[in-house]
Amino acid sequence: MAPLLKLSQLIDTLNEWIGKLVMWLILASVVISAGNAVMRKAFDIGSNAYLEIQWYLFSAVFMLGAGYVFLRNGHVRIDFISSKLSKRSNAIIDALGIVVFIIPLCIILVTLSWPVFERTWTSGEMSSNAGGLIRWPVQLLIPLGFSILALQSASELIKRLAFLSGHRSEPFSTEVGKSTEVELAEELAAAAEKKLAGAQ
Repeated sequence: MAPLLKLSQLIDTLNEWIGKLVMWLILASVVISAGNAVMRKAFDIGSNAYLEIQWYLFSAVFMLGAGYVFLRNGHVRIDFISSKLSKRSNAIIDALGIVVFIIPLCIILVTLSWPVFERTWTSGEMSSNAGGLIRWPVQLLIPLGFSILALQSASELIKRLAFLSGHRSEPFSTEVGKSTEVELAEELAAAAEKKLAGAQ
């Protein structure tokens, strides 16, 4: 299990680095979007290339950031159920979900999207909009993003199995806390109880 945990740590480090890069892509997208809006409104100057680079960057944030979100345990969960389950139960559910759904889905999407990227690359396909950008970089994001997610899924599977076999004290890379929604629901319930107690 030790070599697998070392591999998991290497994958985690890679996705930490990618996550930090993606944060800068968000800033770049905001700056380009704001600049484009100012140029269009103030000087009546527009550019399809600037519009397209915005959605290229937006796509890159989602496709490349999926592995980082999984690493940080920030993906969607049914909190009101998972918060009531033990760490062991959550780890078993996660392991099954990774093996049955996530990894097969990633393999299918990489397999289907790679030929599309290759075709776009070899043909030098350009945007149909005047002054638009070349298409292969955004097409590459699909197989690349799902490959990164598959790697992080393998890392998370290793961690869950290590936890279940007693080789790790925690199933997650980061401690799972209550979501904002669960905390708000608990606060509202406590305020309602207090109000009810005060009325009696």
